[in-house]
Amino acid sequence: MGWIFLLTAGLVEIAMAAALKQSQDWTRPVPSVVGVLTALLSIYLLARALRYLPLGPAYAIWTGIGSVGVVLMGVLRFGESLSAPRLACITLVIAGTVGLRLVND
Repeated sequence: MGWIFLLTAGLVEIAMAAALKQSQDWTRPVPSVVGVLTALLSIYLLARALRYLPLGPAYAIWTGIGSVGVVLMGVLRFGESLSAPRLACITLVIAGTVGLRLVND
């Protein structure tokens, strides 16, 4: 159950970043409110996941899902570039996150 909470928390974190991007520096009320509410939901889901999972790996996976997801969303939805160095960094984030999960058990 913890993994479901954690995965959902990471995906909600991506939605939060998209809403904040669309809030245009808090000048658009609806995306601003959505950003705040999704941030709270993501933290709540992380807290639920931490009832079942160890703190270090769970937090790393949560931030990893958010980081990689937001970069990919920026590329796919907002037209940001995906250069070889950025792709290498994404790979390092994924490798580090998976590594923390594997060595924790």
